[in-house]
Amino acid sequence: MFVVCGEALYDLFASEGPQGLSFDARIGGSPFNVAVGLARLGQPSGLMTGMSTDNLGRRLRAALAAEGVSTAFLAAKDRPTTLSLVDVGPDGGPAYVFYGTGAADRSVEPQDVAAMGPEVWGLHFGSYALVADPTGATQLGLAQGARGRRFITLDPNVRLNVEPDLAVWRGRVGAFAACADLVKVSDEDLGRLYPGEAAEASARRWLDAGAAAVIVTRGGEGAQGFTRAAQAQVPGVRVAVADTVGAGDTFQAALIANLAETRRASRAALEALTAEALSGLMGFAAQAAAITCSRRGADLPRRAELPAL
Repeated sequence: MFVVCGEALYDLFASEGPQGLSFDARIGGSPFNVAVGLARLGQPSGLMTGMSTDNLGRRLRAALAAEGVSTAFLAAKDRPTTLSLVDVGPDGGPAYVFYGTGAADRSVEPQDVAAMGPEVWGLHFGSYALVADPTGATQLGLAQGARGRRFITLDPNVRLNVEPDLAVWRGRVGAFAACADLVKVSDEDLGRLYPGEAAEASARRWLDAGAAAVIVTRGGEGAQGFTRAAQAQVPGVRVAVADTVGAGDTFQAALIANLAETRRASRAALEALTAEALSGLMGFAAQAAAITCSRRGADLPRRAELPAL
C-alpha cells in the first residue's frame, strides 16, 4: 500500500448569476487527489491526514471509502474542513484562495500517526501540509524515520497564500527532498522556490541531497527528468482542455503507479533508469494528466483509460 500524506478539502468553483455567486463544491486537495488517483490506477492506497468530524469531513471520508482508498490512517479532528476557492488566474491556470486556519488537516500531531505495517511500502508527501505545522513537522518526522525503509515521493506544490515566506518553503522542501527517492515538481514551483535558476540546476541540488530522480513538469510543454546518470524530455499531450485542476496530482499518481506496476519503485531501480525508460515513465504520466485536463475538476483517470505497460 502507498500512503499519501497531506491535506483533504473542498474546492469551490464560483459562477456568477443574476442573484450573485453560486458555488460548485468538489472534493479535493493535492494529496487527496493522489490517493484517489492511485486507487483508480489499480494501486492500493491510503490517506494520512487530519479529517474533520463535521459534515464535510464525513463526506470526504465516505468519498475515500467509495474510491477504495484506505481510511485507516485518518485522524478524527473536532476542527473545520479546509475550503479552497478556485478561480482562473491571469495565465489561464487555476488560482486558489484557502480558508483553513486551524482546520483539521493542519492539526496532525505525532500521536495521530497510525502504526504502519509491512504492507505500507511507500509514502508520498506534498502541498501546503508540508509547511502547515503541526502537520508539516509531524510528517517530516515520519519521512525522516522512513528514509531508506520505504519508497518516498515528494511534490512541493507551493501555495504562497497558505505560507507566504519562501524561506520557510525552501527549508521545509529541502528537508523533505533529502528523504525522498523521487521528487516531482512543476516549473512554476521551481520558479517560486529558486527564481532564475535553471531546472537542471535545481534538480541537481536535490539529487546531490539524496534523491534518486527528479522530474520537472512544464504544463502543456511536457516534462524533463533527471537522474545522476540519465536525462530525458517528453512533449506534452495535446488535448481540448476543460481545466487543469488535478493535472499535477494525476501526473504524480501515474508516476507511482507506473513504477509499482513495472516493479521499479525503489531507489536502485530509479538510479538504473535509462533515458529511454525515463521518457517512457514521464510519457505515461503525461497521458494520464491530459485525460484529467479534458474534464472539469480533478476527475482522475482509471487504469483502463491508459495503455498497458
